This record gives sequence, structure tokens and C-alpha cells, in this order.
Amino acid sequence: MKKILITGGAGFIASCLAERLIKNPEHYVVMVDNLLTGSALKLPDNTYKNWRFIKGDVNNYETLSSIMLSHAFDYVFHYAAVVGVQRTLANPVMVLDDITGIRNVLELSKNTGVQRTYFSSSSEVYGEPVEFPQNEQTTPLNSRLPYAIVKNVGESYFKSYQQEFGLDYTIYRFFNTYGPKQSSDFVISKFIRAALAHDDITIYGDGSQTRTFCFIDDHLDATVRAFMENLYVNDVVNIGSDVEIPILEVAKLVIELTKSRSKLVHLPALKEGDMTRRQPDIAKMKQLLSRDPMPLREGIERILKSGLF
Repeated sequence: MKKILITGGAGFIASCLAERLIKNPEHYVVMVDNLLTGSALKLPDNTYKNWRFIKGDVNNYETLSSIMLSHAFDYVFHYAAVVGVQRTLANPVMVLDDITGIRNVLELSKNTGVQRTYFSSSSEVYGEPVEFPQNEQTTPLNSRLPYAIVKNVGESYFKSYQQEFGLDYTIYRFFNTYGPKQSSDFVISKFIRAALAHDDITIYGDGSQTRTFCFIDDHLDATVRAFMENLYVNDVVNIGSDVEIPILEVAKLVIELTKSRSKLVHLPALKEGDMTRRQPDIAKMKQLLSRDPMPLREGIERILKSGLF
């Protein structure tokens, strides 16, 4: 049986990953989360018995040490992090504290026989992009935001532990994953909730900034296949879609699909942290999927049909 630790396990992506992994009876999954931004409501139901949740902070070495020493994990997915644009901008020191958790995970993985570690990095490592599409080999390091800095430092830690101690890793750079159960801190879920309530939909600036959006099923199909088949070991993989869409058009699409009476309200542009464009090179992602990612329209329709928002 493969014993798997998922930090940040009560978060949106991590909890969905856990649900996918525990469908395999050969997996035993332990989720650790301090519930700062995660929610116990996102945890798997009791249909499956091969999982456990532990409330704890991975930034606390003693807490994480007791968990990892007692379970002797084979694999670790380090997905715990302070997330959300407004939260990370308002709490920069809390964001920087996550570097401690990264080192704790790697140090304990090295010392407890973990075979491979997986790191949830972010499109934010690209800062204000210098090329399109954004390729895994080009990271300009031009963002001053603590969140981007932590992800860049984290990637360096994972690579360094492999180089010095032979601890294998795979780094996933996430580009705006969305789907049912996502919290309202993120753009798609925020827009859907506002539209269904016929409330104003607020947009920073003129809405011309572009993003790409990856449906959670595509995200999991790619990342879980890489895990199960030992693909992209000691490598970096962009996880996202390559179809750019302006935020203003996203809001209009949500209004159309929900048949909402919501009005669009423009707020002043953020002083920093709202990059003008995002478009990843997803050649590796497409190899993992063996197909193109799901169109945004279809993904939003699936969320609305699910009733989970």
C-alpha cells in the first residue's frame, strides 16, 4: 500500500486530489491542514475508509515531525499555503512563514524515507511575463510579491534537496484551477456566486487583464497520471489551459450562463499583483491528458449543474 501525505488537505485542489487518490484501495491518504483557508467540509465523505484527517500546522516542525515519523509516508504532496490575492497581499509576513513549512516537509521527507515529493507552485513565479507562452524553463524573477517569492524559493528548495540528498520531486505550476467546491476567494467562484444572487460583479481595472482557466478534472487527470506513472520526475510542469480570456469576458460569460441580472462594476486597478497576461506553455500537460483541456464555457456549466458553489 502506498502511504501518501497531502498538506493543505482541506483546501480546494488538495481535497479533490485526496478524493481521487483514495478511490484506489492501494492508497492510504493522510491530510493535514490548519484550516486557516481550508474547510473540513471539503474533506472526503466516509464512503472510503483509507484516509485520515489531522488538524495541524506544517509550519510547526514538532507537529509535522510527529505525523511523518508515525506514518512513514512513501509520497508527500506539499499543497499547504496561504492563498487568495487579497489575503496574501494583506498578510505578507504570514505568506513568508510558509518557507518554514517547505523546509520542514523536505527535511522530514529526507529523513523518513519518502520516495518523492510534489510541490504546488504557481503561475506567479513568472511574474510579469517576458515571453508567450510561458515556458517552464523561463522564470524571470521579476515579481516582488511575497507569494511569488515563496513559490520561487520553494522550487529552489525542492531542486536543491534533490541535488544534495537525492530526494526526488515534481513541481506543478498551477494556473487558475477552478471547479465545484472552490472558495469565493477566486475569480470564477466569486463571479458565479455574485451572478446567482444577482449582485454586482466587481472587476479590478478595465478587465482587459487575461487569464487561463483549468477545470479541476483536467488538473487531476494530469497530476495524478504523472504520479501514478512516474512521469516528469525532477521536472517542472505547467498545469493549466493555454486559452487566454480577459477577465471582463469571463464576467460576461458567467452572467450569460446564469441568466443573471448582475451589473459589472469596475474598481480601481490593484497597485500590484494583477499581472496583465497569463498564458502557459502546456505541451507537457497535453501529453499527460492526451487531449485538449476543457473549454471554460463547459467547465462553468458543469459547476452550475453540480450545485456545489
